[in-house]
Amino acid sequence: MTDAVKRLFILDTNVLMHDPMALFNFEEHDIFLPMTVLEELDAGKKGMSEVSRNVRETNRLIDQIISNATFEEIKQGLDLERIHPNKDSDNSYLGKLFFETEPLLAELPKSLPSHKADNHILQTGLALKEMYPNRGVTLVTKDINMRIKSSAAGLHSEDYYNDRVLEDADLLFTGWEILPENFFEENFSKMKSWQENNNTFYEIEVGDNHHWYPNQCLVSENESGFSAIVRNIHNGVATLEYMHNFENNKHNVWGISARNHEQNMALNFLIDPNIDFVSLLGVAGTGKTLLALAAALQQTLDEGIYNEIIMTRATIPIGDDIGFLPGTEEEKMTPWMGALMDNLEVLTKSEGHTDWEKETTQELLNKRIKIKSLNFMRGRTFQNKFIILDEAQNLTPKQMKTLVTRAGEGTKIVCLGNIGQIDSPYLTETTTGLTYIVDRFKNWPHAAHITLKQGERSRLAEFASDNL
Repeated sequence: MTDAVKRLFILDTNVLMHDPMALFNFEEHDIFLPMTVLEELDAGKKGMSEVSRNVRETNRLIDQIISNATFEEIKQGLDLERIHPNKDSDNSYLGKLFFETEPLLAELPKSLPSHKADNHILQTGLALKEMYPNRGVTLVTKDINMRIKSSAAGLHSEDYYNDRVLEDADLLFTGWEILPENFFEENFSKMKSWQENNNTFYEIEVGDNHHWYPNQCLVSENESGFSAIVRNIHNGVATLEYMHNFENNKHNVWGISARNHEQNMALNFLIDPNIDFVSLLGVAGTGKTLLALAAALQQTLDEGIYNEIIMTRATIPIGDDIGFLPGTEEEKMTPWMGALMDNLEVLTKSEGHTDWEKETTQELLNKRIKIKSLNFMRGRTFQNKFIILDEAQNLTPKQMKTLVTRAGEGTKIVCLGNIGQIDSPYLTETTTGLTYIVDRFKNWPHAAHITLKQGERSRLAEFASDNL
């Protein structure tokens, strides 16, 4: 390690547990793996959780890098470039991977016990800092407390930033935009309009510098009430479709009417068979689950577009066994699905007035609504299903990809979540799988996203949300 220009990054175990490809995400800079990290990877390789799978993938990558290398070559550092998946690209030059081939000792603060694994990593980092004062030695860890201890001990540390979808969660695509007050009046003469299958369409020139996306909602709050969905943008011309109004009780969905513009936009996408993926993001009480379930019931029981509704959610800890308690998979998941039961009660309260009618309705719903665990989704294919994934903010981008790729022909997936309530220890608003998929799908014409902001649960819940 004689290069004084390249930085030296020490990777903590949790970074590789979170993203095995982190080895290739530090460009031309070098990476150092302490022996303690290898020990912790070895301890975490068993099991069926996502973390265990990531550990095994990391071990395979390291094995490929170190394969057929002599001890002297390992001491000099091994090139990461030779197994990099994008090594044929123009910007593929990578640094080297170094291992702790000899004891690296430095004096730790007396307040830090030396027998802890994290403190061994800190000790290695401080020793490297003394050996290479000009290299910019940095500890990369997703553990906040580890970063605090590292700073207190005098070692520079950083979070793992490569998995961030956005710099700030406030930059996340909301799925809708409020039009200027006089937008319709100014552009009406330039618009081309026509009717097709009882829908009204418009064409408007937007130029090459437009900031609209497919299935983005354009809402007007003036007297004209012009609200539309961007269906297509081609050669600087946008095709808009007039939005259906579900705020009118005559056009309800399974007895549910939209209470505000945001819910109306969500229902437009939830009942649209041309939209394969819908993500609804919002705080508690905005109606995400109720709207999704109402749309699912109408399209499954009334219209027959889907043959079954599948409800699931991210249980924390995700991927671990759901237990050896007696009962089926559905019975074990029931305690996690309180939101489903609460909303079913709202949706079925008008479906029959006698006890017999209510029991018959409930029995019918139980046959068409299935509760599944995420733990057993891998390898499955769902055909003609309406899948509702609740608490999606607790999924990593890799877990989200695993689930969405389960969709077969005729299946619609609806992801619900609140990025302000993340329970997973190493996910943030900018790294969660929900943020990831919203950002990656915003240009796809068969996906739609709406951020719900206005609470509709009750005046008590709204006041508590604003003031507590």
